[in-house]
Amino acid sequence: MKPRNLRPLFTVCLLLAGADQLRPADAAKAARLANTVFLDETGVRNLRLQTVEAEEQTFEETLFALGRIEVLPGKRAALSSRIPGRALKVLARPDHAVRAGEPLVVIESRQPGEPPPQVTLVAPMDGLVVDLAIAPGDPVSPDKALLGIVDLSTVYALARVPEHLADRLRPGQPVRITSPGWPGESWETQVEHLGAVADPVSGTLEVACHVNNEGTWLRPGMRAEFHLIIKTRIADMAVPRAAVQGEGADRFVFVADETVPNAFVRVPVVVNAVNDRFADITQGLLPGDRVVTTGAYSLAFAGKGSVSLKEALDAAHGHEHNEDGSEKVAGPKSAAPDDHEHEGHDHGGSGKNPMSPLTLLSLIANGVLLAVLLITVFRRRPGNGGVDRAQ
Repeated sequence: MKPRNLRPLFTVCLLLAGADQLRPADAAKAARLANTVFLDETGVRNLRLQTVEAEEQTFEETLFALGRIEVLPGKRAALSSRIPGRALKVLARPDHAVRAGEPLVVIESRQPGEPPPQVTLVAPMDGLVVDLAIAPGDPVSPDKALLGIVDLSTVYALARVPEHLADRLRPGQPVRITSPGWPGESWETQVEHLGAVADPVSGTLEVACHVNNEGTWLRPGMRAEFHLIIKTRIADMAVPRAAVQGEGADRFVFVADETVPNAFVRVPVVVNAVNDRFADITQGLLPGDRVVTTGAYSLAFAGKGSVSLKEALDAAHGHEHNEDGSEKVAGPKSAAPDDHEHEGHDHGGSGKNPMSPLTLLSLIANGVLLAVLLITVFRRRPGNGGVDRAQ
């Protein structure tokens, strides 16, 4: 009598035994743990981590362009002498502020006299001295400018926008201007006028703005970045642009864990649009998520962090955990009435949660499989009455 083929039963038992391991909830927990960085207080300070709350807000769709800062027309003056002579004194200093009427250069005239007549040239306007081209003893002639003065309280910001985007431009359009020389700063203004003629060589159209330059931070010749606001709308979820890492289809942010201090989870997101300040997120975040902004780039290279899961949970809850994050059961004390109930958090495998149906089924299947294997072994062993006889 040939033994029955037990392979189908064996396969079913294995599937049942492993069913509890395939629960989606467990897989989600494992994936979250694999994408979590655990730090201590020192690590957080070293990375200078800062977080903001993801929330619904007004989102600006912008058009980006490059340009430069120039002197506003009518805000430049040149100083020269109407009579020939030589410079006796030069009181002006390069790049220093002067007031209208302030003496800048003393000229000795070539007209006869003992001593020769002198003329004092004064500042024609408030501003900064530029292009100083005179020194004591230098000859002076009416056709030569001695120095220039520029008023930088308001400056000209000129951008070059590709001509195929001309339909998105209009006078009065809001503009936000930034400069690489002043990171983190911005100037709000609007389009003053558009160029009357496009540049046929570069294929661009000039966009001009007047910028209030109190403090004279912006200087002529500086590069400027223009963010022309096309329209505004409400974004379901927006976070600072610095929070979004990765590129292309692989975009992600780090979200502070709600229950474990100094733990940050890498969360994939779908980015709808990005401007100079914010990213419009359509998938991946929930209202109230604390998203890492400053330090997010460094956090992406922090690996698993500076502490283990066990250390992080021990510090968070004030008692010991196993290395996998589950609760550590300390013998008979675990059943004491006043034992900690651990409400509000579940790290998996604590031993106190009720057994799931799949777990119970898995244990039964393992028992059935063991019994079937033992019966098969004893039936095939010589001397036990279970010797297979050839037919």
